[in-house]
Amino acid sequence: GPYRQLGRDRDRSGACFARGRSDPMRVADGATGWEGIVRNISWLGAAVALLAACAGNDAPLAPTGAKLTSSISAAVSKSFTVTDLGTLGGTSSSASGINSAGQVVGYADVTGLGRHAFLWDKGTMTDLGTLGGYSSLAFGINAAGQVVGRATTNTDAVVYAFLWANGTMTELGTLGGTWNAAFGINAAGQVVGWSLLADNATFHAVLWANGTMTDLGTLGGTSSQADGINNAGQVVGCAYLTGDAAQHAVLWHKGTMTDLGTLGGTGSWAHAINAAGQVVGMSWITGNAAQHAVLWDKGTMTDLGTLGGTSSSASGINAAGTIVGNSTTSSGLDHAALWTAKKRGRER
Repeated sequence: GPYRQLGRDRDRSGACFARGRSDPMRVADGATGWEGIVRNISWLGAAVALLAACAGNDAPLAPTGAKLTSSISAAVSKSFTVTDLGTLGGTSSSASGINSAGQVVGYADVTGLGRHAFLWDKGTMTDLGTLGGYSSLAFGINAAGQVVGRATTNTDAVVYAFLWANGTMTELGTLGGTWNAAFGINAAGQVVGWSLLADNATFHAVLWANGTMTDLGTLGGTSSQADGINNAGQVVGCAYLTGDAAQHAVLWHKGTMTDLGTLGGTGSWAHAINAAGQVVGMSWITGNAAQHAVLWDKGTMTDLGTLGGTSSSASGINAAGTIVGNSTTSSGLDHAALWTAKKRGRER
């Protein structure tokens, strides 16, 4: 569809999640209802989180897809060891977040059960359990080891956002609906995500902080979603415009929502924000011909280009300004991508 978010098929279905290569809402393999929805959620890019370690990489941002591909290949082959984190007894697992201590969160198949959220720390994978139901998924972790995600309750008909800390999983509550999810958490324990309203059809971005849930609103449309938060409490995501004709990337800060605009197309999405307030995501280009990864920095939007293909998306940015995401290549394949800013004095 026109709002496919390349590389964002991260089991985050909500207002600003557009179905792409796989649909997490699809019920398959004989599973039914919400159990089927959660049991059949698709892949996550587990290794992408490891690319943040390249903050000190001296490789400049390549001006072309071919050079960028070469730079990434060299960095990976010389600098990284790939570790299989294992499962919870089942056949598959996937990682979605990592903190500065190297603790990893995600979800894994459990023998005879569904998929459960896990915390991997110093070689040990811990099952974080559920809210009484069949399945759970973890999406984010902060420096204190607090984990956020979503889990089913004892009826498996309701999926709630959770905060896991010190061995206890706590439901975060909704805006009146029966489904929500938490995606990001900062050092202060502030959590962002989205929630269904009482009509069970409309999504709004939410901020959970100090026991209080705040509806972050929209850009005049019906729905919105929050994906990331930094330690300053700045929140990014996307929201529908009036009439729901399009979604735009947004920044929420101190009660104000800012429309970050587009690259000339009708839609954009913000996925992550770093401590400096730099925001990354993706946008349709002029004419809606393709979607490109973008960086918003100090009021300026930069098209990050592709690996020679038509589309790209940025999903994370660290304190050094190093950006990760994915892009299509000239042959039409989807590849993980790393954008590293040129260092001063080496631009010419």
